[in-house]
Amino acid sequence: MLKEAIGILGLVLIILGNFTIYKEKRIRRKYTYPLLIFGGIFLTIYSVLIQNTIFVILQILFIVSAVCGLIKIHRRIKQK
Repeated sequence: MLKEAIGILGLVLIILGNFTIYKEKRIRRKYTYPLLIFGGIFLTIYSVLIQNTIFVILQILFIVSAVCGLIKIHRRIKQK
C-alpha cells in the first residue's frame, strides 16, 4: 500500500507540473520544475521499491532533464 501511495504522489506531482508548463518563466521556475523534480523522485523511489530497473533509469533521466530545465530558466531570468 505504501508503494502505491508513493507512486500515485509522484504521478500527481508530475501532472500538476505539466499543468503549469506553459505559464510565464517566473511561475515555471517557482512551481513547474520543482513539481516535476519531486514527482520524478517519488516515482524513482516507487520504481526501486517494485524493482523495475528500466523505469529507475528512465526516471533518473527525467529528473536530470527537469533539473537542467530549472537551471536553464534560472540563468535566463538572471541575465535579464
